[in-house]
Amino acid sequence: MTNAFETRLYVETGLTEAAEIFLDADRTHYLRNVLRLRPGLRVQLFNGRDGEWVAEIHSLDKHTAGLTVATRARMQTREPDLWLAFAPIKRARIDFVAQKATEMGASRLWPVFTRFTQMGRVNLARMRANAIEAAEQCGRLSVPDVRDSTDLDSFVTDWPNDRVLLVCDETGCGTPILRALSGLDSRRAGFLIGPEGGLAKAELDRLGKLPNVCRVSLGPRVLRADTAALAAVACWQAAVGDWKGGPKDEM
Repeated sequence: MTNAFETRLYVETGLTEAAEIFLDADRTHYLRNVLRLRPGLRVQLFNGRDGEWVAEIHSLDKHTAGLTVATRARMQTREPDLWLAFAPIKRARIDFVAQKATEMGASRLWPVFTRFTQMGRVNLARMRANAIEAAEQCGRLSVPDVRDSTDLDSFVTDWPNDRVLLVCDETGCGTPILRALSGLDSRRAGFLIGPEGGLAKAELDRLGKLPNVCRVSLGPRVLRADTAALAAVACWQAAVGDWKGGPKDEM
């Protein structure tokens, strides 16, 4: 049987001592039929705001699981503030990006349609489900914000002036990524990953009008879009993110 304390669930509701939590049918099915848990066993809950809590299952039928929150296991801590915007790709690969970017600490996932994007739509509910599952499995205390998909013009308009935008550029004109990251004066940042075939020149020119943008290079090889996304996040985490270690601030 699964060790109960390896079972982590993301919930939307507030978490406080003695609070009663009731799960929906899908989560109940997961506990009852997949993990084969039973009343009296404990799981861990998090919601991105209140830290992580131990909760005991007090009821479990076909449709609803009831849990009582017991004690807080971890305080909420500050996490990396890194956004990942990317041109949508095929479903299996976008699932992979959502899962792995979540594991690697991205705080926002943002699909952006560009001129050479091949996909016509994005299943945002599926993307969020993948992010939730990855967050539960990797031990982080939050789930990335999954933004509605947008076009590049709207993306440029909505990008905040106080956040660095690192545009991954395949033309060879970008600054080597580690050099660019070493010069960052803010940890509020985000990446834009273009589609297979890259961003059009007009799009790069449009992005260049933003006040806080830097075109970066991921090296001499042409990377697939999903590879580029994860390589960029890994570089950021290693250079300025929580891979550097050090104490975590409680919120």
